[in-house]
Amino acid sequence: MENKMKVSERTTNLLKNYANINQSIEFREGNILRTVSPLNTILASVEITEELSKTFPIYELNRFLGTLSLFDDPELDFTDNGVTMSDSKHEATYRYCGSSSMFQTPPEKDITFPEPEVEFRLTHDVFKKTINAANILGLPEVVVEGDGTEIRLLVSDTGNVSSDNFSTGVGPTDKTFRMIFKTENLNKIMEGAYDVSLSSKRISHFKREGDSLQYWIALEQNSTFEE
Repeated sequence: MENKMKVSERTTNLLKNYANINQSIEFREGNILRTVSPLNTILASVEITEELSKTFPIYELNRFLGTLSLFDDPELDFTDNGVTMSDSKHEATYRYCGSSSMFQTPPEKDITFPEPEVEFRLTHDVFKKTINAANILGLPEVVVEGDGTEIRLLVSDTGNVSSDNFSTGVGPTDKTFRMIFKTENLNKIMEGAYDVSLSSKRISHFKREGDSLQYWIALEQNSTFEE
């Protein structure tokens, strides 16, 4: 397999997102990029157009991306010890870190998601507005709650009964539940519209519309679902 390649703008933007989830990454042979947060609360996976010829670890992903940004249209050559980046005038060598055992790495395969109890479509506008509200109000949680009639997204502090809040309806439901996310986790998802699935086993799945990008995000322990 060819050791040389160029990196698309889409892949660069995906890697910038991944750097928010984990500062380190293990690039794996093939065309699937995965990362996992240090506490195993977020797993991300996406198919890219590039085909990687080898597996290698990068400890400081932002530093790697910063080096890449020094070039206008670089070609990358993957050697045994590092990546050589070059264009018609410049060249840089970025060394791999010693071992991927130095940081948290994702599983080899995507999670087998349990049968979801709750599913809804999250539009780009609602997602963006909800996250903005959480950040503006300084609230630590985003709650997806169902009252047997409607699903609402509620930005709140579940530990404070007099908390400020902001809510938006996102669809109908015949179930009663209260699924809780940390705002900081949802802040790490790329903007877009998503098909969202929630399981009472306190795990969620976000699949971006029109894309292979997906996230699995842990729900908080105080999440509830009524059978």
